[in-house]
Amino acid sequence: MSAAESFMRRAIEEARKALGRTSPNPPVGAVLVKEGRVVGVGHHARAGGPHAEAAALADAGEEARGADLYVTLEPCDHQGRTPPCSAAIVRAGVARVFVGTPDPNPIVSGRGIQRLEAEGIPVEVGPLEAECEALIEGWTSFIRSGRPWVIAKVAATLDGRIATRTGDSRWITGDEARARVHRLRDEVDAVIVGRGTVEADDPLLTARIPGGRDPLRVILDSGLGIAPDAKLLTAPSSAKTLIACVGPAAPERADRLRAAGAEVVECASWGGRVDLAFLLAHLAARGVVQVLVEGGARVFGAFLEAGLVDRLLVHYGPVVFGGGPAWTDAPAVDRVADALRVRFERAELVGGDLLVDARPIRDRG
Repeated sequence: MSAAESFMRRAIEEARKALGRTSPNPPVGAVLVKEGRVVGVGHHARAGGPHAEAAALADAGEEARGADLYVTLEPCDHQGRTPPCSAAIVRAGVARVFVGTPDPNPIVSGRGIQRLEAEGIPVEVGPLEAECEALIEGWTSFIRSGRPWVIAKVAATLDGRIATRTGDSRWITGDEARARVHRLRDEVDAVIVGRGTVEADDPLLTARIPGGRDPLRVILDSGLGIAPDAKLLTAPSSAKTLIACVGPAAPERADRLRAAGAEVVECASWGGRVDLAFLLAHLAARGVVQVLVEGGARVFGAFLEAGLVDRLLVHYGPVVFGGGPAWTDAPAVDRVADALRVRFERAELVGGDLLVDARPIRDRG
């Protein structure tokens, strides 16, 4: 690894400290280097707070003059909730800037780099551009599509089952896979499940890791049949619970759930169920950038049928049930040519389980 790659890696590590905490802004990290030593580091900790560049400049103080700046995302050049970072970089006397990846946001989109170069500061895109792009993959999709990036997480047997024929499902995967799911919850803005999952498992849907934060919990419940004594509504948690139903909601049921602490959102109908595109638009409007869909089979099927899954994470446990529900009830196809296809990104062993990371291919042509 070159020195430049090492410093950009440090900036990526800084950015990762804020995963799930900056929405609707992206996670960004920055490092200032002078004569081969790090003199300042920083990351964007929360929306409305100082950007990574400003935090690193403040950390470096006068040492920033003549230093090289490594930042995972192109510095902004506009006045938002905070001043433009390009101007702060110029004022601080930074010598050179290494940008991990250009900003896909049309508000920035090259302007930050152009401003720095116009002020006589050399800018180099990279190193580790691909890794910096991956860091903001969900946010980039959010900016371009106007809806949250959707990750579907599945725990299934080798033969694709999520429970036995009697409904027993604990546990298909091992401790390491479940720990990874908790870390993923810590990094997303919301978790989505259906009422069936709540009734069958009575989950908390929290990120049970040291220093973790709990995402917004979204329950798909067309008719508001969820019990008000579910753990989601009674167990202590910093997370809020949103119940999405098909409007108009039955007033007595809605009032009962609101009294239990839930937020009830009336959505448009899609085949008698919650219109997922409508719900995602609602979540985007409140700053939700990434969501994690955790089931069950009808929910996975509905998201896949609607073409709303961006990333698919399937944890295969080393067991075979030989029956029981499959992990999705997406509509069956008659021809191989009509099947939804995916692009495999990677596969790895997580403890004793196999994790497959894939991206659905929407253009079937």
